[in-house]
Amino acid sequence: MDLSKRLKVEVIGPEPPCSRCRSVKENAEKASARIRANGIDVTVEKVNILSEDVIGRYGILLSPALAVNGVVRIMGRVPSDKEIERILAQTS
Repeated sequence: MDLSKRLKVEVIGPEPPCSRCRSVKENAEKASARIRANGIDVTVEKVNILSEDVIGRYGILLSPALAVNGVVRIMGRVPSDKEIERILAQTS
C-alpha cells in the first residue's frame, strides 16, 4: 500500500446520525473499499456537524455533507457510492 496516498473522508451530520447520514457513510465505505483495492489508504469517519471543531473548519453546512482531505465536496444530499468513488479517484 502506498502510504503517500492517503484520503480522509468525513461524513458530516448530526448526532445521532439521521438515515440520510447513515446512507452517506455506508456509500462512502463501499466506495472506499474499492479505492483501497488500488493501494490507497482511505479512512472514513462520521463527524458531528454541531461540534466546535467542525464548525471552525467548515462553517455552516447543510447535512449530510461529505469532505475529502478537509475539502467539502458534497452538501445537502446523499451521493451514490459510484459518485463518491469518482471523487476519491480524482482526489488520490
